[in-house]
Amino acid sequence: MKFAICNETFGDRSFADTFSTIAKLGYTGVEIAPFTFAPHDEPFDLRKVPTERFVEVRAMAADAGLEIIGLHWLLAKTEGNYLTNPDPTVRRRTADYLKLLAEACADLGGNIMVLGSPKQRNLLPGVSHEDAESYAVEVLHGAIGACKQYGVTIAVEPLGPAEGDFMLTAESGIRLCKLVNSPHCKLHLDVKAMSSEAKPIPDIIRDSREWMVHFHANDPNLLGPGMGDVDFKPIFAALKETNYNGWVSVEVFKYEPSPDDIARQSIEYMRKIEAAVAHEPLD
Repeated sequence: MKFAICNETFGDRSFADTFSTIAKLGYTGVEIAPFTFAPHDEPFDLRKVPTERFVEVRAMAADAGLEIIGLHWLLAKTEGNYLTNPDPTVRRRTADYLKLLAEACADLGGNIMVLGSPKQRNLLPGVSHEDAESYAVEVLHGAIGACKQYGVTIAVEPLGPAEGDFMLTAESGIRLCKLVNSPHCKLHLDVKAMSSEAKPIPDIIRDSREWMVHFHANDPNLLGPGMGDVDFKPIFAALKETNYNGWVSVEVFKYEPSPDDIARQSIEYMRKIEAAVAHEPLD
């Protein structure tokens, strides 16, 4: 398996420091939250970041021996962007912003953009789920051309009810992908989010095998894999069974005891589980 971690885990630490730290711990990939290019600016605007900065950060990662997977938290901390807004002007603006993100992702050397950002997609007053879904499809259609141009795939991310009320299951994520109907729109799965579904996580993985392009490892307690109650052995077994060859990227939402400890414990646990699964035959 290929293990990565999200850079915002390390707060305001520099890209160079973050990359060096996670590479020493044994990760080979890093996932970037766009707002970390200007962590103290809110709202964040990607347009203020020069292309040269993306190229510079890409070189930093390469120097550390890391691959930049791509981006996540795509719309977080931005202003005026919304995936399911009934206003066509907002939808066009959001599609245009996703185009800019696709270009930035390619400049960084990445090819995956995880579309979570629940605060920019939850149902607005008077908007039905059906309408919200059609608005989301329109926005994604507007961005897909740029994704194709830059070799980037948008990975839509189902999230649990603790985060919001739109696209709460893997099945709803797949339905959105089918409506977009592009090889540049696929599915991202997250352990914390899947823990809120009635279906067991290994079954979700198996049922999503034709759509999944990216995977987040974490726990409902907001910490890393192995730091809570979720047993990753059947999860990794399902990833093996479905021949998943993408990244397993650690994303946490609590940073105690420290980012370094979380990163270390997470990869040590995942390596242990990977080794255990490797020595067991598939059913």
